[in-house]
Amino acid sequence: MKKINFMVLLFLGAVLAACAPATPSVAPTQAEPRTLRVMTHDSFAVSEAVIQAFESENNARVQILPSGDAGTTLNKAILSKGNPIADVLYGVDNTFLGRALQEDIYEVYSSPALADIPAEFRLDAQDRALPVDYGDVCPNYDVAYFEQKNLAPPRNLEDLLKPEYKSLLVVENPATSSPGLAFLLATIGHFGEDGYLDYWRALVANDVLVVSDWNNAYYTEFSAHGGIRPLVISYGSSPPVEVLFAEKPLEAAPTGVISTEGSCFRQIEFAGILKGGRERDLAEKWLDFMLSLPFQEDMPLQMFVYPVNPQAGLPEEFTRFITIPAETSEVTSDAINAKREQWIREWTEAVLR
Repeated sequence: MKKINFMVLLFLGAVLAACAPATPSVAPTQAEPRTLRVMTHDSFAVSEAVIQAFESENNARVQILPSGDAGTTLNKAILSKGNPIADVLYGVDNTFLGRALQEDIYEVYSSPALADIPAEFRLDAQDRALPVDYGDVCPNYDVAYFEQKNLAPPRNLEDLLKPEYKSLLVVENPATSSPGLAFLLATIGHFGEDGYLDYWRALVANDVLVVSDWNNAYYTEFSAHGGIRPLVISYGSSPPVEVLFAEKPLEAAPTGVISTEGSCFRQIEFAGILKGGRERDLAEKWLDFMLSLPFQEDMPLQMFVYPVNPQAGLPEEFTRFITIPAETSEVTSDAINAKREQWIREWTEAVLR
């Protein structure tokens, strides 16, 4: 009897199981994207498709935090040291690199991608600040102005002192402007510490105009944009910018670059992982990505800088009009870090007072 009851129970259980509604299968849920905070200077730009590629591959959201010019951005990073407002800092260049390293704001990260980067760009032996791009600060000139005046443009720094170029040059204050500081360093590298102040005093005698920043110099005072000064301190990459953003197609750049005999100073920009950031592993992947070909090849037409990865291809519209100096003025990052404030103070006394 017990055996029969057991078999009946088994049968009834099978019937009930077959009649019961099926339990829906539950697909595993994907983790919420993590947010990577990237602090940059205001000139940072990257294609949306490039950002999206990184986000898709890493289930991440990249939050770009523009923070002023390079010097202001670094100051913000230093003030928030230990409890940073970002995970990665991009945009410190070799004029401020020594200060960033001295303040100890970066984690060490020897990215595998550094194997492809030439040693000339790797200025931090401990791999705290990784090179990303470079460009040259040089005197620029308004081609149309000199053609209309039947006057040859200056060829070098010494020419800027000639009487025919009096009242034609506008420069940026090195205390408040990154290209202004780069040009000051170009004069120090070219004339030496014993001669650069005499050069600047001669520029003052030739009626140089000093303004606070690049935007004011280039878009207000420069004659190519409605001002009255046909010589301005800008970049070797400014001519292709003029061509690409012209209202009508241009066959030639409306601006030229003075690049001979140490007239330019090369800026190298770096990125690093900030100490105390929330997303260390994601920050490492971002630095790897910045040195990869998709990001490196995107930069020339976004920020008009050169990629440090020599394998990166360059667009024709970038290379056609850009000027690459055969030689640049050299001042080491150690010397800049040790004497930057002294040089700015001496320049201020000689030029503004």
